[in-house]
Amino acid sequence: MISDLRIDEERKRMYYEKGYWGTSTLSDIWSSQSKKYAQHVYVKDTEGHSYTYGEIDQAAARVATWMKEVGVENGDIVTFQLPKWAEFAIIYVACLKVGAVMHPYAVRNTDQDLIETVNSVGTAVYIAPTFYHNRNYEMEYRAICGSMPNLKGALFVDRIASTIPGEASLSCVLTNCEPLNEPSPSKSDEAACILSTSGSTGRPKQAVFTHNTILFSERAYIAPMGFTENDIVWMPSPLNHATGFYHGLIATMLFGGCAILQECYSPESAVKLIREEGCTWSHGATPFIYDLLSYLDEHGGSLPSMRFYICGGAPVPSSMIEHASRYGILLSESYGSTESCPHVYVPLDKCLEWNGAWSGIPYEGIEVRVVDANHNDVPRGTQGEEASRGPHQFVGYLNEPERTDRALDSDGWFYSGDLCYMDEEGRIRISGRMKEIIIRGGENISCNEVDQQLDGCPGVGEHATIGAPDKRMGERICTFLVPKPGTKPTVESITEYLAEKGTPKRVWPERIEYIDRIPYTPTGKVQRFKLAAELLLRMREERNER
Repeated sequence: MISDLRIDEERKRMYYEKGYWGTSTLSDIWSSQSKKYAQHVYVKDTEGHSYTYGEIDQAAARVATWMKEVGVENGDIVTFQLPKWAEFAIIYVACLKVGAVMHPYAVRNTDQDLIETVNSVGTAVYIAPTFYHNRNYEMEYRAICGSMPNLKGALFVDRIASTIPGEASLSCVLTNCEPLNEPSPSKSDEAACILSTSGSTGRPKQAVFTHNTILFSERAYIAPMGFTENDIVWMPSPLNHATGFYHGLIATMLFGGCAILQECYSPESAVKLIREEGCTWSHGATPFIYDLLSYLDEHGGSLPSMRFYICGGAPVPSSMIEHASRYGILLSESYGSTESCPHVYVPLDKCLEWNGAWSGIPYEGIEVRVVDANHNDVPRGTQGEEASRGPHQFVGYLNEPERTDRALDSDGWFYSGDLCYMDEEGRIRISGRMKEIIIRGGENISCNEVDQQLDGCPGVGEHATIGAPDKRMGERICTFLVPKPGTKPTVESITEYLAEKGTPKRVWPERIEYIDRIPYTPTGKVQRFKLAAELLLRMREERNER
């Protein structure tokens, strides 16, 4: 049982009084929804696997029986390393039924990553595919299981290949185990899920959430959108992060809708899938919607069922909002982090009016401040660090009290490390990461500000700016970019464009580096540390050539 949860008793009492928190768990809500929508399709994937709410409930009850048989108890951690398969829903619901803490884990992580993570979080059960993308997870597990002494058992989803004799398979569990028919032992203020942070700056942390924090977060998220059981989400994001899991599956469950999981993404297949399934909305990183719009421009057609796309991971440029509106799609920016997922949004009826000028306003019940280095409020319109507090956010990093102390203060404020400013109406505009600042000749320049100025520049596709080491100036402005077909933008052509549009010279790129693709985290954040490493490598090669 995870016991070190940072829940302030005074705020807890207030959240209960206001009705933000309650005694119902995710398991309780699932039980109600799976009965109400038993015949309604809950989840489908692109490999042809489809389950109704009732079918997921029955399958999960059988897996829950297996979990109990191998010794899973209330509060134990179950780590599941699964692709965007419909079976993901069976596993997470089974965890709810036995009171296990859900720990979705990135399918791309290696066996050595797994050993470190499983031992650090104290995993009781490990679940993975037998085989996926030329990788035999079962054989890898066999080779390393002796290095994970806390494990009580392992289960393999045998969709592609059968299990090795002696290992438990999902198909056998669904055939041989009777459904568990007893109430979940978990309580609403106990840990329910652990999510790894995105790793945009290095080693990820394990953020802990309770039933109450997840339920409030997702109820707040769906409240302004007017969802019904007829809404269908297209979900291309991985399921081990908040976007895919919380917004794609849990939020959808709360209104009885359907989730379409796209296993292998490409713009062409995405357009086809959205049309065939009649998807009405989506939430994901900006590259996904950028690709869709570019595909429609090139090949024609439309996405008539798609009403809106919620953009996370990066600010949304006005050019993209206007582009989407020409296809009848509203782009709503959503801002947050794994720890404080999303707590700021642009209302649908403001998307076109604000047109990318604002990242949004807080959801009801959530507070946002803009603070200086000493965590004192700054005047409206002044840039500072974004901080948030509310019944939605994480309750600490698992087994890392010092990192928790640095992120959460004694009053419950989470300090994001993002720069922003707020206007008199309470709207905020995210202007970049505090660590994503170029210090050029003593002047602080936001990487994000440079990137925004380059949106729409002829020949410039995806792009991201970092600081290039410089003996004289300390750093200079370096932009990595993906050239559009048939073009090769230069420093000269780009600065000519910026000069014509009146962009201040202080944010003009001084070095251009071409790259095939900008590296992103699965949640759409640019991994600038990877670009910095690539730049240093290229600069060393330049020196050697001289």
